[in-house]
Amino acid sequence: MRFAFTFILVLLITSGSLAQQVSISGKVTNESGKPVPFASVYIKNTTKGASANSEGDYLLQLPPGQYDIQYKALGFRQESRKVELNVNLVLNVTLSAELYELKTVTINSVGEDPAYAIIRKAIKKRKTHLSEVKAYTCEVYIKGLQKLLAAPKKFMGADINQIGREIGLDSNRRGIVYLSESESKVSYQYPGEIHEEMISSKFSGSNRMFSFNRASDAKVNFYENYQNWGGLSNRPLMSPVSDNALFYYRYKLMGTSTENGVVINKIRVTPRRAHDPCFDGFIYIIDDSWRIYALDLYITSRANINFVDTLRVNQQFLPVDSKVWLQSSNKFEFTGGLFGFRLKGYFISVYKDYDLSPVFKKNEFNEVLHIPQKVNKNDTAYWNKERPVPLNSEEKTDYQKKEKLAIKRESKTYLDSLDKVTNKVKPSSLLFTGINIINRYKREFYHVDPLVGSLLFNTVEGLTLNYGAYFRKRFDTVTNKSIGFGAKLRYGFSDHLLSGSVNADLPVNTFKLDLSAGSDVADLNNQAPMSPFINTIYTLFERQNYEKLYQKQFATASISGRITGGLQATASVEWANRKWLPNTSNYSFFQPGGHQFTSNNPLVPDQDVQLFPENQSFKFTFRTTYDFSNKYETYPFGKRYLPSDYPTIGLTYTKGIKNIFGSDTDYDLLSADISKSDISMGVYGRTSFYIGAGKFLNANSLYYTDYKQFSGNQVLFYKGGINSFLLLDYYRFSTYTEYVEAHLEHNFSGFITNKIPLLRKLKLQEIVDFNYLSAPELKNYYELGFGLQYLNFRVIYGTSFNSGSNIKNGVRIGVSF
Repeated sequence: MRFAFTFILVLLITSGSLAQQVSISGKVTNESGKPVPFASVYIKNTTKGASANSEGDYLLQLPPGQYDIQYKALGFRQESRKVELNVNLVLNVTLSAELYELKTVTINSVGEDPAYAIIRKAIKKRKTHLSEVKAYTCEVYIKGLQKLLAAPKKFMGADINQIGREIGLDSNRRGIVYLSESESKVSYQYPGEIHEEMISSKFSGSNRMFSFNRASDAKVNFYENYQNWGGLSNRPLMSPVSDNALFYYRYKLMGTSTENGVVINKIRVTPRRAHDPCFDGFIYIIDDSWRIYALDLYITSRANINFVDTLRVNQQFLPVDSKVWLQSSNKFEFTGGLFGFRLKGYFISVYKDYDLSPVFKKNEFNEVLHIPQKVNKNDTAYWNKERPVPLNSEEKTDYQKKEKLAIKRESKTYLDSLDKVTNKVKPSSLLFTGINIINRYKREFYHVDPLVGSLLFNTVEGLTLNYGAYFRKRFDTVTNKSIGFGAKLRYGFSDHLLSGSVNADLPVNTFKLDLSAGSDVADLNNQAPMSPFINTIYTLFERQNYEKLYQKQFATASISGRITGGLQATASVEWANRKWLPNTSNYSFFQPGGHQFTSNNPLVPDQDVQLFPENQSFKFTFRTTYDFSNKYETYPFGKRYLPSDYPTIGLTYTKGIKNIFGSDTDYDLLSADISKSDISMGVYGRTSFYIGAGKFLNANSLYYTDYKQFSGNQVLFYKGGINSFLLLDYYRFSTYTEYVEAHLEHNFSGFITNKIPLLRKLKLQEIVDFNYLSAPELKNYYELGFGLQYLNFRVIYGTSFNSGSNIKNGVRIGVSF
């Protein structure tokens, strides 16, 4: 017993001594005594280190011992301090401005700056440096901050003053709107496999949310030819050492310096053309190895970037071994504004503890990101010990203030007070926006449609009320699972036809079950290519009734979800009674010359003859898609699969089954498709395509609503989508035999318009659209369109023709998805 007690005591003492750490802290300033923000602080010959904060303060936690600590920042001469740490130590350091010597410059025979020779060598070594590290693991700390500098008092009816008080802004609507820290372990395997495990997360203002910081987002590699940073730019941003960099950049050698025995060339980079997607700033290249030592680059709105006015990137590297250099820190700073809001902020990443010989688990890189459920449970003491970038005074205050707000926000009293303000019903809501009632504490939401948006007009029903409501309740806050119910009432004031339906959706394990039943007046084209609102406008103002309708009494059930990896499936059954409807209204506001209403039979537009007899249908549909994607992210609420680099293949089978519940249909339709959106073409934009084909294996008994329908368009406004046509008739070319369709769209992402003065400010994107259809009803139909897109809105001029040389032209306005 005594031996056991002694063993435990010794073990505890030993563990305590091993865990003991002391700190070295202080302030990094320049020769004028001003702080040097975000200076790097590293232990020599290791990858352990930290970063100063925006006020120059740093803190490094280390076991007792002797250390050689290096302090550096771009534009300053590195300082080293040898210390013996036994107790906490305060050590302030002053950095002197780096002196870059510009020796006698030899201009070559073509008058070229010596920087060009250095850059050419760096470009030649680009692929070597890109691929020299085959694998590594490291730990990454990220801190993100966004501050609102100005905001309007009201925006789109919302009271920004009220919202500001709720999220902790001051009376002038200024303050921190996002402050978060995260720690992650990152695994990398060439040529680009990433696995990130978030170790800890802290989010100012919420005890439940986890950080939006991602080490994979912060990984910026300028050895890549292009930088594709989400929606920041319509065009990829060119690296100063890309293969084509000399076409885009000018270079000037500012001088050289020596640090830790390596010669560093400081080179100024500027875009050759002011509006190209290029950076300004400095890049630091090491002699002999021609690798990037550091960079300090920025890009402005002059280059037509989105959302921000200026984005600055500061990246520093350190030697992990004698031949490999990897990132030590990475910082993004940005300012921007929109609609009266002004914002600035930064994200800083600090890397440490690189391992170049890791051992990975099988399929480890299938999971790109893992955020465990308890990732946000570490307390203040943990973060004070672990964070390598100290908080500044403003950040400390924000955490303290919003910690109290977070507790308050979870109380029923507070949530009910928010609901009381939000749930006020106004006459304008009843008419234009709908009634929205929320119960935050019970996590319930109620919605009633706006009256104005529910009023439609068509020649079948005349003035129509299509009024709906729905209810949703989230019952699992961890997985965000919810259940929803909806109901709709429809009445035509001309044909006096009353319809009503109900629907519900609920989770079943990892699948979703949808149920619906009732009656409705539906589009004869099951693709619903024309919105009822657009049809209303054309009917009343242009006396053109494009939409054709029928009555449908139905009951449906479907279940959908992911089977495994990139394999998804949907199975559904539907019973329906279908009845063709005649026109009952001839009313329009105006009667433009030459415009006359057509019948509700698209195949016989001059006569209101029955398109099909009343019939019953029972059909089963199964669709599966596979996108070759095995990459996913794991969140506390579940998995999210990522898009694949490969096309998506789809297979659909529909079976009309006779004599079940009186069904009159008997047919089999098998179709297949392959598609891919936004295939990068570098500086030349991106391409999307869709190819589909199908055949009725059996067509013993079917009706028009069972035909294969296409997403056509006959009016100015069209429904966008990769498989949409610009000029195809909505109904005439539906088929009950076989078909082939193909769609190709290329978006040049401003490659042309950015070169045109004035026009470039609009950030327009050039669109080329090609569509093809062949079916027995329409042989070899082609469409070619050219247009411009702003944000998601596009205007396209299209022309169509077929083997019969029937040519049609038109302008189309749509929204891309």
